[in-house]
Amino acid sequence: MLKHTLIIIAVCCLMLPATAQDTTAFKAETFTSSADHVLPYRILYPDDYKKGKKYPVVLFLHGAGERGDNNVSQLIHGSKLFANAENRKKFPAIVIFPQCAKESYWSAVEVDRTQTPFTLAFDYTKPITPPLQAAIELLQRIIQQGSVDQSRIYITGLSMGGMGTFEAVYRYPNLFAAAMPICGGADLNAYDERVVKVPFRVFHGADDAVVSVDQSQKIVEKLKTLNVAVEYIEYPGVNHNSWDKAFAEPDYLSWMFSRKRK
Repeated sequence: MLKHTLIIIAVCCLMLPATAQDTTAFKAETFTSSADHVLPYRILYPDDYKKGKKYPVVLFLHGAGERGDNNVSQLIHGSKLFANAENRKKFPAIVIFPQCAKESYWSAVEVDRTQTPFTLAFDYTKPITPPLQAAIELLQRIIQQGSVDQSRIYITGLSMGGMGTFEAVYRYPNLFAAAMPICGGADLNAYDERVVKVPFRVFHGADDAVVSVDQSQKIVEKLKTLNVAVEYIEYPGVNHNSWDKAFAEPDYLSWMFSRKRK
């Protein structure tokens, strides 16, 4: 009974209303990709933002429960960390929170929800999904505007967004200075030496009842065989919401912002 209760809680947490997001600091925008995919997004600029000055950029990919087109729900998890006044002062950066459409995914993955943890079948031989393509094109457009330190472009995400983080690095290995996927997964067959220059910090809850912890364990082992710099943090007794633990890590931001693309 307890196991079933934990599973219900874990799944329902993906569908919580937008009560924990910070909407005041993030400007609401939309972007249309080259494939005519309309992507709602929120963007946070540094307090001292000046055009022409170079800033690091963070692309944050949300989970499945925050999909939609209201341009709000994607801020439920993670936005407070970046909008925190002290963090904005210590780590001035441009932070992008795009929103994935309902029934879509950041990653090329088939998800079987008939049992938990969900069964995930990744296939990077398929075309990039329209939401991820739009998010990357948005990032590229912001880079072209001239205020981005191109040696300090970062990507992070949770659950479905963790999966998108792994895939984005695979498809664009020369773009990112570091990746921090949380409770995600990846196409083990596809991952190869192209990602060798991107350091990873991977997080997962040991008792995840939605995305099995072995999804992260297996890709971490694959990264090690490729001689990728990877750090793996697993939280004993933690279910799907391992992002709460990850965001509470005292060096979550400092680890990210200290990395520079080689």
